[in-house]
Amino acid sequence: MLNGFTKTDDKKEKSKKEMSFIQNFKYWFPVILCMSFIFWMSTGQFSAENTFLIIDPILRFLMPFISPEKADVIHEIIRKFAHVTEYFILGLLLFRAFRSGSRELRILRWCFYSFLVIVLCAASDEFHQSFVDTRTASLIDVGIDMLGGVLALGVSALWCISRQQ
Repeated sequence: MLNGFTKTDDKKEKSKKEMSFIQNFKYWFPVILCMSFIFWMSTGQFSAENTFLIIDPILRFLMPFISPEKADVIHEIIRKFAHVTEYFILGLLLFRAFRSGSRELRILRWCFYSFLVIVLCAASDEFHQSFVDTRTASLIDVGIDMLGGVLALGVSALWCISRQQ
């Protein structure tokens, strides 16, 4: 016994630290993966020209008589929907990570922190795209990204509230 602590106390403390790391890893690793995926999607590989090479043949197969103008519009809608989807998933994962299995109801705090990360990620994603020759940075895309994140936070908050009742 040293300073009132026994070796058993040291083992318990070490076990708590290991459990805390595993717990944090469990909640934050999916967030890091999602952010990495978003960063990868903002490279030149996913420029409008490259995604059109995939989407256009599918559109032409499904709608053989579609005009090139309509195909362009549908392509743009699909690309914007991808923004919403990516950030919806990120929003869900961030809310889950900030919540970290807590039994306490701190929905506003979890939403606020998640929203801050979503805004930073969306802005940095567009900033990154400004350095890619085949991509363009757009504040509208930041707004679309934020919309996906806010939708996810709304769903997460409602889910938490419904589970508490």
